[in-house]
Parts: sequence; structure tokens; C-alpha cells
Amino acid sequence: MTMALTAVLAAVFGLVIGALLGLVGGGGGILAVPALVYGLGLPLAAAVPASLVVIGAASAVAVAPRARHEVAWRLAAIIGTAGVPTALAGGVVNRHLDQRWLMLAFAAIMVAAGVRMLRGTGEGGGVCELPEGGVAWRRCLPRAVLTGLAVGFLTGLLGVGGGFLLVPALIVALGLRTPTAVATSLVVVTINAVAGLIPYLTAPAGSGPPMNWALIGTFALAAIVASLPAGHLARRLPAQTLRRGFAVLVLLVAAGIATDTVIELLT
Repeated sequence: MTMALTAVLAAVFGLVIGALLGLVGGGGGILAVPALVYGLGLPLAAAVPASLVVIGAASAVAVAPRARHEVAWRLAAIIGTAGVPTALAGGVVNRHLDQRWLMLAFAAIMVAAGVRMLRGTGEGGGVCELPEGGVAWRRCLPRAVLTGLAVGFLTGLLGVGGGFLLVPALIVALGLRTPTAVATSLVVVTINAVAGLIPYLTAPAGSGPPMNWALIGTFALAAIVASLPAGHLARRLPAQTLRRGFAVLVLLVAAGIATDTVIELLT
């Protein structure tokens, strides 16, 4: 594959990932790793940190129009802070595991996410909300911390932002309304992506594949460009239709990854 063709493909995949991130709020980043591995030919060890750069940058931009009115900043800070140490740990663990088994684990996570999206989340039932407004921190703080720990580890381990887990968790477990859950998840995804990237950037030279910054930059810039208009478009489209369509796409990609990896393990 020539450098020019690789750059074009990186831009195309970036536009798709950014559009999905803007449309569905959380979850678009779950396709970044498959795009980097199967679309651009990167090894998983290089695709994971590259994905973290892409989803971190795109999420930071996508949250901008929602930042003032929709983000639950204190909750985002708690979940994001809880996920920092586990994101660091996930990045370290990634470097010591067979990449083929990690791809199978990634496919399993995608199936779980796809099924969860097909089932829907409904609206929050006010689990964390007090009748007079505000947040019932005594009831919600443990759930928020556990959510942050789990999502942070998956972010560092597999290079996913965790939005596909965060949005349902914020709605179902913490009782946030959908717009608030989506906006808050983008902040947490940004924090986790930065934390998960640190072990890769600070690793000794030669301990892993080098970062192709030209390729990553093209991918990330395209994702950023697509995320903002897609976010505005999402407000005009039925959320349930978007979620189900994305879920089907995730399940199809997961089936392809699992099939390819099993064949590789058996040969």
C-alpha cells in the first residue's frame, strides 16, 4: 500500500469514526481499532495507542458544543479520575499479552456493546437525582467510582474510549438523562484516552512499534472535522434508530474480527 493511498484511507476512516462519534455520542471509537488494524494494516500494538489519540482528540472537540449546558462536570471528574490509574494499568497489561487473544477479547466486548445498544437503555429513572435537584452523592459515588475503574482499564487495555459502556452506565446505573449522559461520557473518554496513552509514550525505545504520527494525525483530524456536524445532525434524528443501526454495524465488525482471529489461531 502506497503512502498516498494509506493517507487517503486514514482520512476516510477518520471521517467515518468522527461521524459515528458525533451521531451516537459514545461508541464511535470502538470501530477505530478495527479500522486501524484491518483497514490500514497496523499491528494491534500500534493501533491501540493510535486509537487513543484519535478518540481522545475527537471526543474533546465533540464535547465543546455540549460543555456549557449538558455536561455533569463533577460526575465526569469523579469517573475520569477513578479511571486514570486503571487506564495506566490497562496500557501496561496490554504490552504483556498475546495480541490475538486481545483481539478476541475486543470482539467479545463489541458483541456485548452491540447487544446492549439493541436492547436500548431507556431514560434514567432519577437514581442519582434528588427531587429538589442536584445529585444524591451518597448513593451515586460508589457507582461512579466503580464505573470509572472498569471503563478506565478497558480504555488502556484495548484502546477504546469506553463511551459504549459509559452512556448506558450513566443512564441506567446513575440515572442521568440521555443528553447529559452523552456529553458527560465524552469528557470521561477524553480523560481516559490521555491516561491510557501515557504508558505507550513513556515506554523504552524499541519495546513496541513506533507511532506513525503522520498517519495518526490524518486520521484524528478527519475524525475531528466530521464529529461536530454529525453531533448537530444527531439532534434531528431519532436516537433509537441511530443506536440500533450502529449496533448492527458493531456486531458485523465483531463477527469479522472473531472469524479472522480464530482462523489465525488455528493455522
